[in-house]
Amino acid sequence: MTDRRTELAANLAQVEERIAAACAAAGREREDVTLIVVTKTYPASDVRLLHELGVRHVAENRDQDAAPKAAACADLNLHWHFVGQLQTNKVRSVASYADVVQSVDRLKLVSALSAAAVRAERELGCLVQVALDAESGQQGTRGGVAPDGIEELATAIADSPGLRLDGLMTVAPLAGPYAGRQQAAFERLMEFSSGLRVAHPAANMVSAGMSADLEQAVAAGATHVRVGTAVLGVRPRLG
Repeated sequence: MTDRRTELAANLAQVEERIAAACAAAGREREDVTLIVVTKTYPASDVRLLHELGVRHVAENRDQDAAPKAAACADLNLHWHFVGQLQTNKVRSVASYADVVQSVDRLKLVSALSAAAVRAERELGCLVQVALDAESGQQGTRGGVAPDGIEELATAIADSPGLRLDGLMTVAPLAGPYAGRQQAAFERLMEFSSGLRVAHPAANMVSAGMSADLEQAVAAGATHVRVGTAVLGVRPRLG
């Protein structure tokens, strides 16, 4: 465990250096960017070590992994983010531990999340996941709503009991006009964020960038970066 703690500490320090350098290059304050460590496939013991090392935001993408992990770490001061594609049959479970669901991409999911949040007597932060590779009315290959669906979803979230509209999220697309152009993709997301904040001033969270492209996300103006591999190492293959 000591070796693992040392490994995580060194990796975190490197990521911190990258974020700080990216903020400096962009003329931003380091405090403007929140690191979310994506702990999927890694055990609760790693989450505990990360907490010891100062991490307060962690993310998961599968409820079957996240729910027991969140329960095992319930005594820790952590903010849990759900970042994966979410099926409605998992919503009740996710609403019991997640502080923010970053992957809201359809109206049916908004309704289910609202009902579950009210039932659990919790307020659930929500981000509209934007798919920059999706045509009008379609979903992206990695989840998310087409850009012309942002306003409808955002309004639905803002009007739903138990939910709080926090902002937008994207994953750099693998296809379409932004494939291989991460910074351009993130800059486009920032434009959508500016538009969203006209009607919803408090929805100022912009979640973009991962281990490979966090610098581009910071340069574009992201408020949150989601980093897994660079902190925890290459993920073990499932199965």
